[in-house]
Amino acid sequence: YLIITLSFMGAFSEVVLAEEKRTQRLVAIKCIPKKALEGKENNIENEIAVLHRIKHPNIVSLEDIFESTSHLYLVMQLVSGGELFDRIVEKGFYTERDASQLIHQILDAVKYLHDMGIVHRDLKPENLLYYSMDEDSKIMISDFGLSKIEGTGSVMSTACGTPGYVAPEVLAQKPYSKAVDCWSIGVISYILLCGYPPFYDENDAKLFEQILKAEYEFDSPYWDDISDSAKDFICHLMEKDPLKRYTCEQALQHPWICGDTALDKNIHESVSAQIKKNFAKSKWKQAFNATAVVRHMRKLQLGTSLEGPMALYPWSAQRPSAQSGQECRIVIRPPEYIHIEHVTVIVWV
Repeated sequence: YLIITLSFMGAFSEVVLAEEKRTQRLVAIKCIPKKALEGKENNIENEIAVLHRIKHPNIVSLEDIFESTSHLYLVMQLVSGGELFDRIVEKGFYTERDASQLIHQILDAVKYLHDMGIVHRDLKPENLLYYSMDEDSKIMISDFGLSKIEGTGSVMSTACGTPGYVAPEVLAQKPYSKAVDCWSIGVISYILLCGYPPFYDENDAKLFEQILKAEYEFDSPYWDDISDSAKDFICHLMEKDPLKRYTCEQALQHPWICGDTALDKNIHESVSAQIKKNFAKSKWKQAFNATAVVRHMRKLQLGTSLEGPMALYPWSAQRPSAQSGQECRIVIRPPEYIHIEHVTVIVWV
């Protein structure tokens, strides 16, 4: 592989953009020093074990593994179409049917994972990337840093994921199952149809209280033009009781997914305005783990995360004063020191 002069350096690894010499195909290579793995061997072994087992057209794949005396190298499929929300905002026309088709792809991929005994545990829009810049590009699920293989001798009870997307049983610190992924898909579906999250509060304790009670509304006027079928679909996924919650298989059979109940009315203006209002603000207010920085390097188009999310909270950062075409250095501080350097093109949106 020929390493291209772009490096993403984290506390425990570095991700580089590379070209396979034989085919001239671009890939992402995650370079992990073995010293950084001391005491964390189980984490990387779990991620590799998961990635080794999966092969699905809507999941970013692990293509190869190399090892030297000092490093472990994971060669990953490169996706270049950008983040889900960015693509929606850029569209001039967006409908329920578009959202339904996106969720269909996600459900199909997550059903595949669940059939393999794998729980993703961190499904969220930031981990949904377009494969290419093509108008009809497929969506890809990425970042398996928190994924878990069921039946490996331990009950899943770790509170992990991202605030706003975690299921009530996770916050309640109860043993949980693959149903947590279905809840997250329900939250994503909700956002795709209105542009704002079903649960929100500046205070984390109040946010978690909302989620624990599964308290959400289909607010007017934002939901006035959304079909009853879409709302019914979401209610079945965002069901507080995991035993009553739809599985991926059940969700795929819902008429909003497999039938013709998804409306064709253009909802782009309302949804895109709310996405820009609610999620652009949070990017600078809460900002960013390494994944988010990578997502904003649109022209470099490296769609892979540097590390799995850290527990329930993102890292904090300040927006750099960089303009497109300038070379810059980005520094993100506590709780992890991360820097990205030798970047020649950055586009902030």
